Amino acid sequence: MGTGNRISAYVVAAAMLLGIAGAGPARAAGPARNPGPGGEQPAAAPSRCAAVAAAAERAQGIPRRLLTAISLAESGRYDEDSQEIVAWPWTINAEGEGRYFASKKAAIAAVKKLRARGVTSIDVGCMQVNLHHHPDAFESLEDAFDPETNVAYAARFLKDLREDTRSWSRAVAFYHSTTREFSAPYRSKVYRLWNEVRRRDAARKRQEVIEAYLERRAAAAAEQARRAQSRGPS
Repeated sequence: MGTGNRISAYVVAAAMLLGIAGAGPARAAGPARNPGPGGEQPAAAPSRCAAVAAAAERAQGIPRRLLTAISLAESGRYDEDSQEIVAWPWTINAEGEGRYFASKKAAIAAVKKLRARGVTSIDVGCMQVNLHHHPDAFESLEDAFDPETNVAYAARFLKDLREDTRSWSRAVAFYHSTTREFSAPYRSKVYRLWNEVRRRDAARKRQEVIEAYLERRAAAAAEQARRAQSRGPS
């Protein structure tokens, strides 16, 4: 996420992921591994951004899974446990380099080191909110890396962009940049992720329906067998 509190007032800074040129969210050379001993990684960390994004979509009237797709474009990484790309809450990007951290504590420490060196343009959290261009977004770094607070701010920002542009498509593009050179590839990436997420949801739903049907069939067969046994030989 780049600069700006409203499109009419600011220009959104470039923030690209995985093969798109320009400064942006964290990039990994390959599948990111889960932190080792001492990583302080809560078991629920991989799902926190997704759960909060889904709640924010409902609260803000954002199309289902659209904010989720943006979070994947901004801070997505491979999670070995779920074997999927997930938005990671303790992600930062600065000086054109993105990094994932095992804990909020480690991410905050990294931001403090960057600031001590005079670096001010730093993207943080699930939605990669830029601390320089959004100076009033968070009261503290603790809040900046809190998934609920980070996603809530990004959701409001996206909703404001939609109100200004009267288009979700343009709002997604301008979440990244108002310069077409950067915004068009970013929008394409988000929409590709959005389609993938919705296809995965649909596949899971179909699987759930099939499993429920098979469970009902098995239960009915078991009940029929029980009744036959209770009646005894004819």
